[in-house]
Amino acid sequence: MRVALIADIHGNIAALDAVLDDIERQGVDSVVNLGDLLSGGLHPRRTADRLMALNFPTIAGNHDRYLLEQDPESMSSWDRHAHDRLDEEHLQWLGSLPFSLELGHGILAVHGTPTDDQQYFLHSVDANGSREATEDEILDRAAGFMDRSVIACGHTHLQRQWTLPSGTLVINPGSVGTPAYDDDQPYLHVMESGSPHARYAVLNDHGRGSWTVSFELVEYDHVGAAADARAHGMNAIADALLTGFVGPEPQQPSH
Repeated sequence: MRVALIADIHGNIAALDAVLDDIERQGVDSVVNLGDLLSGGLHPRRTADRLMALNFPTIAGNHDRYLLEQDPESMSSWDRHAHDRLDEEHLQWLGSLPFSLELGHGILAVHGTPTDDQQYFLHSVDANGSREATEDEILDRAAGFMDRSVIACGHTHLQRQWTLPSGTLVINPGSVGTPAYDDDQPYLHVMESGSPHARYAVLNDHGRGSWTVSFELVEYDHVGAAADARAHGMNAIADALLTGFVGPEPQQPSH
């Protein structure tokens, strides 16, 4: 059995379509979507329509929840951009998505951690910025769920895996649609994948609860996506789409 994991599309329909084409080439058995579907500076309505038609097993991420719970006037620019372009059908679909999914074969799908859609699982943030989480931190976040074969998570936009002492594989497939971002909670930090590729992962079942993962990088028209973001006034997203880093694209020396 082979399962494709996608996460953090953030309305990037061009990246999503490229990943879906690559997934079809891989010949997987199923696709699981780990949330943060629409918010960002790109094409939330088209992305929602595509995902609703595909009907993959899908959970809600924290940004999907914000679209339903927050007053539009208090939303971030990412969420307000999406909110203003969605209709009631899209919002009802978002409202139907669960916090987590038990997928069979011992796979648990979450967005952040099994108990908190805003908490990083395999990374941590302190006063010095972001870093890879320690084993003790990961074990604390996995407590009560270490009987699963796989815990699939998103949220950080960074590809990483970790095997717990129980044998549970914790995996983040990276972001389909946003390769870098910054945040000020709980401290100012950046999450940067370092290239503009769309990212996902494929789980491979070796039987008896044994899984391995392959991390995939997919080229797509990220320059066009960045131009769309900039046309919507989302310059920070545009910069991240171009490079995989936070901040403007480095200038080439004149000589």
